[in-house]
Amino acid sequence: TIMISTKKSVSVEEISCPQCSNIYTYPVLLLCGHNVCKLCLHRFWEWKKSQECPVCGIESSSGMPAVNQDLKLIVEDFQNKKAMDQEICVLHNEKLKVFCDNDEVPICLVCQISKDHKVHKCCPVEEAAQQKKTEISNILGSLRKKVRTMSKTKHQWEEIKTYIKTQSDEIETVIKGEFLQLHQFLKDEEDMRLRMLKQEEKIKMQVMCNKIEDIEKEIQALNSTISKVDIVLRAKDLPFLQEYKRTKQSVKRKIQEPETMRDILINSAKHLGILKFTVCQKMLKNVKYASVVLDSNTAHSNLKLTQELTSVQYSNKLLLPDNPERCTSRMCVLGATGFTSGKHSWTVEVGHSKDWFVGVARESIKRKSTTFLSPEEGYWVMGQCSKDSLWAQTSPRTRVSVKQMPERLTVQLDCDKGRVVFTNAADSAVIYTFKDKFTEKLFPYFSVGLCEDWKNSSPLTVCAQTINGTICVNEHLHGG
Repeated sequence: TIMISTKKSVSVEEISCPQCSNIYTYPVLLLCGHNVCKLCLHRFWEWKKSQECPVCGIESSSGMPAVNQDLKLIVEDFQNKKAMDQEICVLHNEKLKVFCDNDEVPICLVCQISKDHKVHKCCPVEEAAQQKKTEISNILGSLRKKVRTMSKTKHQWEEIKTYIKTQSDEIETVIKGEFLQLHQFLKDEEDMRLRMLKQEEKIKMQVMCNKIEDIEKEIQALNSTISKVDIVLRAKDLPFLQEYKRTKQSVKRKIQEPETMRDILINSAKHLGILKFTVCQKMLKNVKYASVVLDSNTAHSNLKLTQELTSVQYSNKLLLPDNPERCTSRMCVLGATGFTSGKHSWTVEVGHSKDWFVGVARESIKRKSTTFLSPEEGYWVMGQCSKDSLWAQTSPRTRVSVKQMPERLTVQLDCDKGRVVFTNAADSAVIYTFKDKFTEKLFPYFSVGLCEDWKNSSPLTVCAQTINGTICVNEHLHGG
């Protein structure tokens, strides 16, 4: 017996045809339960002139029975196993010297000229083995390469996972710090307003106490006079007349009417009038607004951004994940918001930097490989490459003449008209204008140069604006 792939041990007798005594070839299952080779059954029926079982003689139904697929698989597994063990063809008892490329199995020379393989492409076993080993080796090499790629990706994903937690913790700290400042501002404002209320209460309470004390003294004096006059009125005529003059003087003295107390109540309007709005207006005086903020997820690992993401400068290398959005080929960072339509502008303080570029870039720029800063590559930028030269990055680039190098540069983007205009923020003088047709989303672009001493590198900063709260108040008061 031999163990086959079905894990069931079978003997040669169990898989031999009862008619020809050879191993089954396309065994068919009769109604009586016996199996016979298909060809053997066909020959037996032609000779017998009846459709009965060669083993037990029981009549079978009309027509050729179906192939017993389970038995056929067992036979094939047995033959394959035997062939592998003995390197002998189970059909012809010949050595397996030829490989059939069509069926992808080794066969003997007799099999090669048989009808099953006659038209197939065949070659010697040695030659086929070499070719197929090379083929499998190449596939295996490809699989190993995929494993390396996937392992590298897995490692990158693990780094990203770790960085996400770090990033979240850092952002959480900043958010808590910002709100702590806001809470402190509101607490200070609350304390100040309560102090003002208590101070007004104290002053006006003191005024009322003094007034009440004065009027109580006046009432006491009048009551004393009334009591004395009552006694005089009860006297006899002569004593009354003797006291008349002095009594008359005491009752006819000028008595002032109590004064009308104006503005003595707490000024509710001052303390409560549009309280939230007034506090917000005061808060806005300390709030800066930048029309563009930077996207830290696009920043080169040698760039450091400020907490509010409005300034960037060259720094020592940071441990950042190489995510698809990150620019690794240039020392640059993109704005967080892209534009597809409308007009947009922002002002960048370049200071006295010697190497910088600002402008806009399309979303599909190559972020991992080096490209030229030109409209053809998706950049509409200008910048400074040395102390006294300003360049518009056209193709080829254009040197721009200016009377004085700008310290603040305004970028004006008109998506609909296809314009990027650069002006000197000091005098609004136009420095250069790009004209093009924009077909995809554009992002603000900021690039700084290398710096040997990164601690003294110059930043690029998006100029912030103070929010004008007065306009809001006027609009509120006038129902705007």
